[in-house]
Amino acid sequence: MIRRFTKRFFIVLNCIVCVLFLLSCLVPYLTPATWWPIGFLGLMVPYLVILLVFFMLFWLITKPRLGILPFITLLVGFRQLSTLFAINAKSTFTNVKIEPRIRIADWNVGSLVGLSKGRDKQKAIRKQIASALINTHADVICLQEFNHSYTQGSQADNIGLLIKEYPHYFFSEDYQKGKGFFLYGSIIFSRYPIIHSGKIQYPGKRAESLIYADIVKGEDTIRLFTTHLQSFRFSASDYQDIERIQQQDKELFDASKNLFKKMKVAFTRRGLQANIVRETLDDSPYPSVICGDFNDVPNSYTYFQIRGAWQDAFLDKDFGIGRTYIALAPTLRIDYILPDPGFEIHQFDMVDEDLSDHLMLVADVSLKK
Repeated sequence: MIRRFTKRFFIVLNCIVCVLFLLSCLVPYLTPATWWPIGFLGLMVPYLVILLVFFMLFWLITKPRLGILPFITLLVGFRQLSTLFAINAKSTFTNVKIEPRIRIADWNVGSLVGLSKGRDKQKAIRKQIASALINTHADVICLQEFNHSYTQGSQADNIGLLIKEYPHYFFSEDYQKGKGFFLYGSIIFSRYPIIHSGKIQYPGKRAESLIYADIVKGEDTIRLFTTHLQSFRFSASDYQDIERIQQQDKELFDASKNLFKKMKVAFTRRGLQANIVRETLDDSPYPSVICGDFNDVPNSYTYFQIRGAWQDAFLDKDFGIGRTYIALAPTLRIDYILPDPGFEIHQFDMVDEDLSDHLMLVADVSLKK
């Protein structure tokens, strides 16, 4: 009796996991403005895959014919799986640059204050971040959550930290903080001349933007895009709520309600921003690369919409899940370098400098001849 009940329980649980995974496969095709609740399933995909693999192995040992269900479910979701895991032989990133390759570094620098809460340590972080970027020997650097002040002296002159090595730049200056003295946004630095640059402002209060810079190297002109898409904007108290939820605090419902509200707004806005990005990429007159913090996972509408038929440097050259955001969960790959099909990707690396809650991405690319 107990054995029969256990078997039925596992069958039902297996079916539930299969249904949830199949629903998650619809996430890239459903507009978040209308279907925002399904966005939560996109965040669950790695865990659903682990459960499906477990069930497949479990049934193969105990009841082989039942293993067909999770196996077929995984086959149906092959496209989602192909964006979740990179399967390449891991190779050592070579610091020596080979012409005519262009090295691109992308990093969300978290306002250049690092992970420490001490003000003295935070002041030193900005120079460490600049040194880490220069040490990559990148030709182009794209940064998100960058800040700068034109009026508060050398301690706030963050552009000045890199301008000697990268004399050409374009800063989005999306919004102000610190009584208006500090400007925040995304920035592109380049060793090579920038002949044209611009930004497309996203709609909404305190919204950021998509920026681009047309960079000339030799006879080639390449357009580099970078952006920081809508985040969940979790505050310190929100992270405390997450811990309380994990510990099943008595105030679980109120904490969850507040978090879900913020996540709904983020899913919806990111979907709209992704549409704007895709339209802008399609209109680019030059070979292009977009990189940045999309604040969304590879199984999302955001990722599929922006990437389209473009390449993903991580999937092309790395191995594993590729976590880029070190807080919350071990499965959050939300930062990307995506070259268009006209580029060849030579090497890729993810660098953890312990100076931000995001990892730095570095890739060498060149135009196909």
